[in-house]
Amino acid sequence: MNFNLYEAIEVLERTPKTLEYFLSRLSDDWLQCHEGEGTWNASQIVDHLIEGDKTDWIPRVESIILTERDSHFPPYDRFSHLQKPERTIEEKLEEFKVIRAESLEKLKTLIDSESNFDLTGIHPEFGEVTLKQLLSTWVVHDLTHIAQIVRVMANRYRTDVGPWVSYLGILK
Repeated sequence: MNFNLYEAIEVLERTPKTLEYFLSRLSDDWLQCHEGEGTWNASQIVDHLIEGDKTDWIPRVESIILTERDSHFPPYDRFSHLQKPERTIEEKLEEFKVIRAESLEKLKTLIDSESNFDLTGIHPEFGEVTLKQLLSTWVVHDLTHIAQIVRVMANRYRTDVGPWVSYLGILK
């Protein structure tokens, strides 16, 4: 097993800063590009990360730690961010930075020892999952969406790179 709470927090606390540095002050053409109908652009992905911190990760951690055994996770709509009013990327990134800092502070107060990692909750699709699995997923979820943003943006220049496409693994 590779999970380590402190290492997980290292990644989780860097995600807002990484996205802020990468996306701030970019043109709308970069922020709004996507891979086709039904796919998300960079701006929508930031909204999704915000919504996850508000209504998914910490509520599920609390569900595992603060309730009796066999606690069912609160519902989470992973598409609810698509109904949010449009804002600038800077506003979104600022909100994400604040909400993530709050989430991590709460996480640190909720987990008092590694013995908590084996506590379980009930996921609506997967059934019983451990806190360690939930926290590992949170980290990989962040990394997945960072990779998605980079992939979507690279795809914008897919036809413009010409023959170099064969050397650019992100476009395959």
